[in-house]
Amino acid sequence: MNVLFLCTGNSCRSILGEATFNHLAPEGWQAMSAGSKPTGQVHPRSLALLAREGIDTTGYYSKSWNDLPATPDIVLSVCGNAANETCPAYLGQVLRSHWGVEDPAHVTGSDAEIDAAFMTAYRILRHRIERFLALPLAELQQNPECLKAELDRISTLLPSL
Repeated sequence: MNVLFLCTGNSCRSILGEATFNHLAPEGWQAMSAGSKPTGQVHPRSLALLAREGIDTTGYYSKSWNDLPATPDIVLSVCGNAANETCPAYLGQVLRSHWGVEDPAHVTGSDAEIDAAFMTAYRILRHRIERFLALPLAELQQNPECLKAELDRISTLLPSL
């Protein structure tokens, strides 16, 4: 199964989701990420955070949803509500859920405050990904309506921050 983490710039949240999912996913599950208007580079703080968490960042780059290596089965949009952000809608016959996370790239302040925003985004995504991967995936693949309901339920979960 191919899972697409989708946002606008494909530099922070969707990359964090893709890398974390691939780090934790069982065989047969693969994540990718893309943006509707990619920035063309992965935010250096995203890469540094992933490295600190022991997640390989080799091969991750900012790309358009027109340049996906495979067709997604599931699309998880991760756009937040800050800065009047419009979340792109992936067109195609896929299962969709919105896992909104505020964009840490828009946070201003001290280095510690900005790093904290990146860590918060990562922890929210990791928590949701862990809950997703704890589902009876083989069973739910046969029941898209139940899988959609579970993904939408997971979208509301937050870790203890």
